[in-house]
Amino acid sequence: MNDRSSSSNEKKSSDLKIRLISAAIMALVAGFALWVGSWLFTIFVILIAAAIIFEWYGLVENFGYSKNVTYFWLALGVLYIGYAAFTLVFFRLKDVSYIPTLMMLLVVIVTDAGAYFAGRRFGKRKLAPKISPGKTWEGLLGGMIAAGILWCYYNVMINNAEWYEALLSGMAMAILAQMGDLFESWMKRKAGKKDSSNILPGHGGLFDRADGILAVFFVLGIIHIPLFWINF
Repeated sequence: MNDRSSSSNEKKSSDLKIRLISAAIMALVAGFALWVGSWLFTIFVILIAAAIIFEWYGLVENFGYSKNVTYFWLALGVLYIGYAAFTLVFFRLKDVSYIPTLMMLLVVIVTDAGAYFAGRRFGKRKLAPKISPGKTWEGLLGGMIAAGILWCYYNVMINNAEWYEALLSGMAMAILAQMGDLFESWMKRKAGKKDSSNILPGHGGLFDRADGILAVFFVLGIIHIPLFWINF
């Protein structure tokens, strides 16, 4: 029993190290591309989006649908992922600084962290047990509060926004991020897959890491890009 326990602990420790190392590498590469902006960030986002579309297709081809329906799902994926990627590039390139785009990305990251810790500590009521058994309403609320505080702090301190508007906006983005997470979880369950791929050591696929970001930037693009061109 002790040998098994020791072996299990060593494996968990090894897996954690792999996750941390790969996460650090991903953060450095993505952060550098975001900081530089311009063509480098555009190419980076295009490559990531193309890889996620490939993972999307890998899931939908296991849905058991006919070819025509599968191709329809592929078209939806290209539209969804492509427009979210376009919005991400659009926000980065329209601003001189990388900070506004970074803060939007951090809202999604903080949402996941807040939901994880609140769910672990207070989670009792299942959010969507048939799709993602680990998610709880308490976790969702924790993610919303964390995102709302971050977005409120940034916009009030930097943009002189009304605190309640910024708070509500941050919480709305958190809800979108969680919806994107649940949607990808549904796709994986439908396809009978644990991860969207195994491209990232310890993390699964790129879609697994970007599901919330895609949902947030897809909706932000629908809302803000038309308004930008109207006021241009």
